[in-house]
Amino acid sequence: MSDRDGSVARDGGELDGFHVGHVPAGVGTEVSDFASEWDEVSFATQVWERQVAEGYRVDLRVHVLRVDRLTDLTALRDFLADYHERDPAGGEWAEFAHPDGPGLIGVGEAFWLVEPGVAVDVLADPERCDRAGLAATARAITRAAASA
Repeated sequence: MSDRDGSVARDGGELDGFHVGHVPAGVGTEVSDFASEWDEVSFATQVWERQVAEGYRVDLRVHVLRVDRLTDLTALRDFLADYHERDPAGGEWAEFAHPDGPGLIGVGEAFWLVEPGVAVDVLADPERCDRAGLAATARAITRAAASA
């Protein structure tokens, strides 16, 4: 798959039961996976970064969140506002149709509720990935096929 500028995007692999099917061209090639917990929410995270003169810069992050209290899109939005330390009423969010469930997309972030208790949050550096690229990346994150 090619991005708008003709450069080739790549597959991002597996993350906690999901397949990251599209990493935009121009996103760094250094990849780290880790697990964490914040406010009783389990996170599985994959980060793509690139080396810059000052060290490393994160270009793309994908979080898979798991906790029972994420029951609807409003609960997810409010949790992410707290987690990212932003005003829950702030930002310009548009409805985002992901094949797995309802979501919202804004500048540099898209998230959706896969099912009650499971959500995905994608954050991209807006200088490396515009809204169309973010939406393409988010829509390409799908549940991984079950092992036979």
